[in-house]
Amino acid sequence: MPKKSVASAAHLGASVRLSSRGVARLQGRHPWVYRSDVVEEKDVLPGATVRVLDSRGKFLGTALYSSSSQIAIRMISHGSVPDLPALVGERIRAAIAYRKDLVRNTDAYRIVFSEADFLPGLIVDRYNDVLTLQILTQALDAAPVREAILQTLREELQPAGIVERVDARIRELEQLPPLSSRLLWGEKSSTVINMNGGMTSSEESDAIRFHYDGFEGQKTGAFLDQRENYAAAAEYAHGEALDAFCYQGGFALHLAAKCASVTGVDSSRPALEMAEKNALLNGRELEWIEANAFDLLREYAAANRRYDTIVLDPPAFAKTKRDLEKALGGYKELNLRALKMLRPGGILVTCSCSFHVGASDFLGVVADAAQDAHKSLRVIENRGAAKDHPTLLNVPETSYIKCLILFVSN
Repeated sequence: MPKKSVASAAHLGASVRLSSRGVARLQGRHPWVYRSDVVEEKDVLPGATVRVLDSRGKFLGTALYSSSSQIAIRMISHGSVPDLPALVGERIRAAIAYRKDLVRNTDAYRIVFSEADFLPGLIVDRYNDVLTLQILTQALDAAPVREAILQTLREELQPAGIVERVDARIRELEQLPPLSSRLLWGEKSSTVINMNGGMTSSEESDAIRFHYDGFEGQKTGAFLDQRENYAAAAEYAHGEALDAFCYQGGFALHLAAKCASVTGVDSSRPALEMAEKNALLNGRELEWIEANAFDLLREYAAANRRYDTIVLDPPAFAKTKRDLEKALGGYKELNLRALKMLRPGGILVTCSCSFHVGASDFLGVVADAAQDAHKSLRVIENRGAAKDHPTLLNVPETSYIKCLILFVSN
């Protein structure tokens, strides 16, 4: 029997019925329903736009269907959707408008944040005059929807180029044809971005500048979700600073404006090479060390090295719930080493981007590290992701970054 093809448009007869548990999730305004809570499917193709019903046949709304993901449906509307491409264009315009008064002092920020912008499976970022997008679901990969995405972005933002960043693992899981990252439209895929400074010509010198290449780096190329935390950390930073897991220098370059010296540490040579290019772009001299941050912190703590400001911004330690215990141990070790290296009156900026490590878990593990280090901590700021990465209140998965700025006392 031939494999079903991904649906390219709404199939009016397609519907799914949900268990009472699935219905309860939707009533709680969470957009996901897992496959175990789909009790009946009718005329459903991969990537279809489906009518969602309760067990008695009551209409609950419209969802995007995936034939392969454990998240079988992602709600797109609590009403009917006669034209998915038109709705996608409307939601993109709404996302752009939402950020108009919230995002300031940067030309690099997230435009569409998947479920948080009511467009599950779509990520769009702006890097000055270059846009990047990721399509992560079967339904949004359909040709008419792709065209609506590109047309809306071109009309609303007039970019010089639009790059598609492909997550090969996600496409495989969604049983979508393999693709490579590519320039979808325009001629430009690299640029220079400005963060945390005025955008007028007289104020641009206040901004921290970064090289951006649409085909390089992690995620869509930069960690825009930490942008406001970079600036917040710089407000309190002083003296000698150490930025562990520095990547391309986001925190380090912001600290350099306030600190006597800054050392950035990362295990990735390409990231450090870009960090050095970014330092030159800003006329800054920083020390970059290629090393495993765990090993280096252990060595420095044993050697009685001391700093006034330390930033810990590691990659996600807990990608699944099964990783939680190990992740908490890793966060505790990192924070313990850093606290032992901070002088009295020092500043610790410590972050977690692991969704499965909750805010209370993270606070608890930092508190335990402080107890073992015989230090007292005062919370200056307890922060999350930048405002262009909104948290949808009933969707905890949209809240993942934790950033604590702490004052350290003996």
